[in-house]
Amino acid sequence: MSKPTFHPLLTLTVIAAAAITKERRFIGFDGNTAAAGAKALGTNPVTAAAGEAMPVDSHGVILVEAGAAVARGAQVQGDADGRAITLAGGVSNGYALAAAAAAGELIPIVRGI
Repeated sequence: MSKPTFHPLLTLTVIAAAAITKERRFIGFDGNTAAAGAKALGTNPVTAAAGEAMPVDSHGVILVEAGAAVARGAQVQGDADGRAITLAGGVSNGYALAAAAAAGELIPIVRGI
Protein backbone atom coordinates (compact mmCIF):
# COMPACT_ATOMS: atom_id res chain seq x y z
CA MET A 1 0.00 0.00 0.00
CA SER A 2 1.24 3.48 -0.81
CA LYS A 3 1.62 6.05 1.92
CA PRO A 4 -1.75 7.74 2.56
CA THR A 5 -1.99 11.45 1.86
CA PHE A 6 -3.70 13.95 4.09
CA HIS A 7 -4.63 17.62 4.09
CA PRO A 8 -5.86 18.99 7.41
CA LEU A 9 -7.80 22.23 7.03
CA LEU A 10 -8.05 22.97 10.74
CA THR A 11 -5.62 21.95 13.46
CA LEU A 12 -6.52 22.84 17.04
CA THR A 13 -4.43 22.73 20.18
CA VAL A 14 -5.76 20.89 23.23
CA ILE A 15 -4.22 19.95 26.56
CA ALA A 16 -3.76 16.19 26.90
CA ALA A 17 -5.80 15.12 29.94
CA ALA A 18 -3.75 11.92 30.23
CA ALA A 19 -0.69 10.58 28.43
CA ILE A 20 -1.55 10.04 24.75
CA THR A 21 0.94 7.35 23.72
CA LYS A 22 -0.35 6.46 20.25
CA GLU A 23 -0.47 8.73 17.20
CA ARG A 24 -3.38 9.05 14.77
CA ARG A 25 -6.17 8.13 17.18
CA PHE A 26 -9.49 9.87 17.69
CA ILE A 27 -9.19 12.48 20.45
CA GLY A 28 -12.21 13.67 22.43
CA PHE A 29 -13.14 17.23 23.28
CA ASP A 30 -11.79 16.59 26.80
CA GLY A 31 -8.19 15.90 25.67
CA ASN A 32 -8.43 12.13 26.19
CA THR A 33 -8.56 9.35 23.63
CA ALA A 34 -12.19 9.44 22.50
CA ALA A 35 -14.51 6.84 24.01
CA ALA A 36 -15.86 4.09 21.75
CA GLY A 37 -18.63 5.43 19.54
CA ALA A 38 -18.25 9.01 20.81
CA LYS A 39 -17.91 12.19 18.78
CA ALA A 40 -14.24 13.09 18.40
CA LEU A 41 -12.60 16.49 18.06
CA GLY A 42 -10.15 15.01 15.54
CA THR A 43 -6.95 12.94 15.43
CA ASN A 44 -3.54 13.52 16.95
CA PRO A 45 -0.49 13.60 14.66
CA VAL A 46 1.86 13.29 17.65
CA THR A 47 1.94 11.81 21.16
CA ALA A 48 1.73 13.98 24.29
CA ALA A 49 2.36 13.71 28.02
CA ALA A 50 -0.46 14.50 30.44
CA GLY A 51 -0.86 18.27 30.70
CA GLU A 52 1.06 18.94 27.49
CA ALA A 53 -0.33 20.94 24.57
CA MET A 54 -1.13 18.65 21.64
CA PRO A 55 -2.21 19.42 18.06
CA VAL A 56 -5.42 17.77 16.88
CA ASP A 57 -6.29 17.69 13.17
CA SER A 58 -10.00 18.43 13.24
CA HIS A 59 -11.28 19.10 9.71
CA GLY A 60 -10.25 18.23 6.18
CA VAL A 61 -8.56 15.03 5.06
CA ILE A 62 -6.91 13.61 8.17
CA LEU A 63 -5.25 10.32 9.04
CA VAL A 64 -6.44 7.78 11.59
CA GLU A 65 -5.35 4.26 12.46
CA ALA A 66 -7.90 1.59 11.57
CA GLY A 67 -9.09 -0.75 14.31
CA ALA A 68 -10.44 -3.31 11.81
CA ALA A 69 -11.03 -3.66 8.10
CA VAL A 70 -12.82 -0.58 6.73
CA ALA A 71 -14.25 -0.17 3.22
CA ARG A 72 -13.54 2.93 1.17
CA GLY A 73 -16.51 5.30 1.49
CA ALA A 74 -17.70 3.84 4.79
CA GLN A 75 -18.67 6.11 7.66
CA VAL A 76 -16.36 5.52 10.62
CA GLN A 77 -16.61 5.76 14.38
CA GLY A 78 -13.98 5.26 17.05
CA ASP A 79 -13.34 2.02 18.91
CA ALA A 80 -12.25 1.78 22.57
CA ASP A 81 -8.64 2.55 21.53
CA GLY A 82 -9.55 5.59 19.42
CA ARG A 83 -9.06 3.74 16.13
CA ALA A 84 -11.44 3.94 13.17
CA ILE A 85 -13.98 1.18 12.61
CA THR A 86 -17.07 1.02 10.40
CA LEU A 87 -19.98 2.95 11.90
CA ALA A 88 -22.12 0.57 13.95
CA GLY A 89 -24.33 2.55 16.30
CA GLY A 90 -21.90 5.21 17.46
CA VAL A 91 -21.42 8.73 16.13
CA SER A 92 -19.86 9.24 12.71
CA ASN A 93 -16.41 10.79 12.76
CA GLY A 94 -16.02 10.97 8.98
CA TYR A 95 -15.83 8.93 5.80
CA ALA A 96 -12.97 6.63 4.77
CA LEU A 97 -11.27 7.82 1.58
CA ALA A 98 -9.32 4.56 1.29
CA ALA A 99 -9.90 1.02 2.48
CA ALA A 100 -8.07 -0.64 5.36
CA ALA A 101 -7.57 -4.37 4.94
CA ALA A 102 -6.90 -4.86 8.65
CA ALA A 103 -6.32 -3.14 11.98
CA GLY A 104 -3.16 -1.06 12.24
CA GLU A 105 -3.31 0.55 8.79
CA LEU A 106 -3.43 4.33 8.49
CA ILE A 107 -6.34 5.56 6.41
CA PRO A 108 -7.35 9.05 5.31
CA ILE A 109 -10.80 10.16 6.33
CA VAL A 110 -12.69 13.28 5.37
CA ARG A 111 -14.28 15.34 8.14
CA GLY A 112 -16.36 18.48 7.77
CA ILE A 113 -18.28 20.75 9.99
